[in-house]
Amino acid sequence: MKLHKLTPKDMEILNAIKNVVDGIATMYGSHTEVVLHSLDRENPSVIKIANGHITGRSVGAPITNLALEKLKRGQDISETYLSQSGNGKTLKSITTVIRNEKQMAIGLLCINTDMDAPLMSVLHSMLPQQSPLTEHSGTSEVFAVNIEETLHSTIDKVNQAVRHCEQIPPSKKNREIVTRLFDAGIFELKDSAQVAAKRLDISVHTIYRYLRELKAPQE
Repeated sequence: MKLHKLTPKDMEILNAIKNVVDGIATMYGSHTEVVLHSLDRENPSVIKIANGHITGRSVGAPITNLALEKLKRGQDISETYLSQSGNGKTLKSITTVIRNEKQMAIGLLCINTDMDAPLMSVLHSMLPQQSPLTEHSGTSEVFAVNIEETLHSTIDKVNQAVRHCEQIPPSKKNREIVTRLFDAGIFELKDSAQVAAKRLDISVHTIYRYLRELKAPQE
């Protein structure tokens, strides 16, 4: 597989993936290195890296021989493999090919996990910075199998929380429920007002009135 001169549009695609690098690194912690390689013919090199301390690399580092080997095999997603960094660390790695609209390979996204790191240190680095036991949010994330389940679950949780809150007067509970659902983005979903009205046993016109009031300051 030959390298090509990348176009500005190719670079736009790669630049859009830079946030993915940070996202994966944040998810898996400081013992996982995430690298974005450009496959530009004139300078195939690292254009984004997170946790580069694992291999000692930084932006501008050349592409590795093993990464090029994975590219030549023609697999867009490699099998996981073990390698050794220059500083002697055993790494479990995977390489994903990034293609443009013409299906030309323009970059590589590589993930390298330090297998020599102490287990407790790895687990600690993967934990959220704020424990859910001490950090309370309005609603928990719902991993639904369809949009209807998402709506029902979120509406029911908000409804229950508001109904059991003694600080909210009964006459204002419906508006508070709609406000919380609005803040959660539920009413961006299709037919959500009708579903909420049926689920909460209030008229859809009441929900629309509350929504108009909530949107008014933003308009």
